[in-house]
Amino acid sequence: MSTTYGTFPGSRPRRLRTTPAMRRMVAETRLHPADLILPAFVREGIGAPVPIAAMPGVVQHTRDTLRKAAVEALEAGVSGIMLFGVPEEAKKDAAGTAGTDPDGILQVAIRDVRAEVGDDLVIMSDLCLDEFTDHGHCGVLDASGRVDNDATLERYAEMAQVQADAGAHVVGPSGMMDGQVGVIRDALDQTGHEDVAVLAYTAKYASAFYGPFREAVGSSLQGDRKTYQQDPANSRESARELALDLAEGADMVMVKPAMPCLDILAKVADAVDVPVAAYQISGEYAMIEAAAANGWIERDRAIMETLTGIKRAGAQMILTYWATEVARQL
Repeated sequence: MSTTYGTFPGSRPRRLRTTPAMRRMVAETRLHPADLILPAFVREGIGAPVPIAAMPGVVQHTRDTLRKAAVEALEAGVSGIMLFGVPEEAKKDAAGTAGTDPDGILQVAIRDVRAEVGDDLVIMSDLCLDEFTDHGHCGVLDASGRVDNDATLERYAEMAQVQADAGAHVVGPSGMMDGQVGVIRDALDQTGHEDVAVLAYTAKYASAFYGPFREAVGSSLQGDRKTYQQDPANSRESARELALDLAEGADMVMVKPAMPCLDILAKVADAVDVPVAAYQISGEYAMIEAAAANGWIERDRAIMETLTGIKRAGAQMILTYWATEVARQL
């Protein structure tokens, strides 16, 4: 054995990796059930849950199974549930009127879940028209077939009111219309819903990873959403969107998708003093499930690694389809 001191390597970081107990003790990032939010789909006119082929393990819920899923999430320690409504095809129209019908599927589902869990689970609602329009876009169209930003804002204001009336604690405007947060905040305040929070989809990119979600909500989309969702090539643009959302009264901000945008998430988290969320979207979920089903990766480790990476990048809240499963493991 050498008795020479001070020779390379003098520093040995591996000393802090020697045992599971040591690694746990010095871990810098820890997942907690309270970090997690469960996105859930409820479909009108079905008698049993409908599996989503591109998202193994995820279903379009009936009203009854949605209530059960909300209770399971609550019992596992999940903080919130984000609700998406899927109307009957015949009820879709150019203006997405089912999305503002007090008796539409999303509003009914909000009331169902609120009656089931009260204030013990944060009930969030997707505030967007894409599930309810026959053209599948997130807003109403003008004569040339483009999404009309300002006409869409009027529809969003109405959606905010009916979702708040139904019992949503948080509304999540996901359509990426200019000025949407300010219009929604005003609509809520003017209708006695000052306590309803706005989760701004601040940096929502036009991503290829949304594919399975289109099946989940029965999307009728024709074309793409590149004229209103952000270009994945751009970073500084997200800072501008962030400043606008905060000025308009956003209570929380979100980056979507999560894994391809960890650099954006880190920048947003460093820049703000409001809670930051990230959405681990359908394509991210589908990739891991498909690779695991083929035996190419270790499923549970991959899930935990991706969620830890999202939190490490700065997310305080993570929307993930694995929310209840992971919360139980934690």
